[in-house]
Amino acid sequence: MATRAGAAGDQHGAGWLRTLIAVLGVLLAIRLLALGVNATDLFFDEAQYWSWSLEPAFGYYSKPPLIAWIIGAATGACGMSEFCVRLPSPIIHTATALVVYGLAARLYDRRTGFWSAVVFATLPGVSLSAGIISTDVPLLLFWAVTLYGFVRLLDTERWWPALLLGLALGLGLNAKYAMVYFGLSAAVYIVVVPEGRCLLRDARIYAALLIGGLLIAPNLIWNAQNSFATFAHTADNAKWSGPLVNPGEALEFFGAQLGVFGPILFASLLVIAARAWRRGLPSPDRLLLAFALPVIVVVTAQALLSRAHANWAAVSYVSASVLVTATLIRELSWRWLKASLALHAAILAGIGLATAAAGSIRLPGAGDPFARTLGWRALAEETAAVLAEARRAGKPFGAVLTEDRAVTAELIYYMREEATPVFAWREHGRPRDHYELTRAYVNGAPEPVLLVTLRRTAGRPGDAFALAEPVLQRDIAAGAGPARRVAFYRLEGFKAR
Repeated sequence: MATRAGAAGDQHGAGWLRTLIAVLGVLLAIRLLALGVNATDLFFDEAQYWSWSLEPAFGYYSKPPLIAWIIGAATGACGMSEFCVRLPSPIIHTATALVVYGLAARLYDRRTGFWSAVVFATLPGVSLSAGIISTDVPLLLFWAVTLYGFVRLLDTERWWPALLLGLALGLGLNAKYAMVYFGLSAAVYIVVVPEGRCLLRDARIYAALLIGGLLIAPNLIWNAQNSFATFAHTADNAKWSGPLVNPGEALEFFGAQLGVFGPILFASLLVIAARAWRRGLPSPDRLLLAFALPVIVVVTAQALLSRAHANWAAVSYVSASVLVTATLIRELSWRWLKASLALHAAILAGIGLATAAAGSIRLPGAGDPFARTLGWRALAEETAAVLAEARRAGKPFGAVLTEDRAVTAELIYYMREEATPVFAWREHGRPRDHYELTRAYVNGAPEPVLLVTLRRTAGRPGDAFALAEPVLQRDIAAGAGPARRVAFYRLEGFKAR
């Protein structure tokens, strides 16, 4: 698969790798500094993943288990602060960039490998992701490793690429089910590119699939034991029960890719795809396009039928980073490459400065961009104060009850030193989140209960108790945006259902 026409760009040999390590080291240091001064609270998804890490398992309600294991390892070594919870993100993204280097160097040359890794490491989506902890972080790493193993299957008869591919595929599936797109992309490549069809007769590809299947099997067993909760959540998240088509959602998702991949790079990717349709591409380019374009097409179709978040096609940009970079270098389009890197460097700096100043930023017509990640610590502190006041008055609460996943996750994290247990309110039917699955309030749980709600009434939880007495209502500041109104109720006399 590798092309050596660009050997002139390889003249510095291992110097490209040494330079890349230095560049990525500086970039990692900048991101760690930004993480240290980040003024945001944990987003509720981050807090939820952290709470999962306290209960090691082979599965959780909405995601496979790897994110919880990673956070558990990080906090076990570093501590429980927001910095430590998020610490794996910039480190893993740095590792992914190194894999991108290896992939591009194998397909083209080391110069292309260097620039491809720098391009990937500075993508706007990566810069944003490096400041939070999410399932996309390990997914991108294992997608890149799996793709490297796939490439090596094509250019060697040895067995180690199959082992690498299988291990990375299995770990990627344990990071996020979006790893299944790799199978789609591989199928497109095998069907469209004649030289890829030899894999259908290669026992190594089936061995790799077997290894990947064995690694995800514990999670599948966990799902079977828990009414396939993760699969049900994934189906719910797709929201296929709405209008027949949503062109606005598709356009919004497609436009968001300009922000995730960068406007210059995404426009270049579209030009490359158009060229492939008209007159074909070199063999390495075809492989990379097969692992980029199908995912974007599928997720755009999902957005057209229902909705899609901007990051749902993130795996496309591993191979797309290499493809676009290699094309720009081959065509001597250095101005566009440098302009893209300069723009992305400015975005990286802007993200770092903005998170450091979170809570004091208000965008015209858009409010505070960090409002959803602010005010949660204060909410937990107010809850802890209500609990402490009740203890001082000799009327301690036996439990805290919530009816919102975000509130549950944030209270569990920010009140982790509080002994009073936190329970989730669950309606009839199957659970709607992990807390309803694992810590639903049931008859016989400690009373009296402190209900913490973002609604103005005690609602259905209050109706389930003989007594629902207002305790306090308070506005909690959420940065420069609107305050978050929280209400506290004292509940007693749970009515068994």
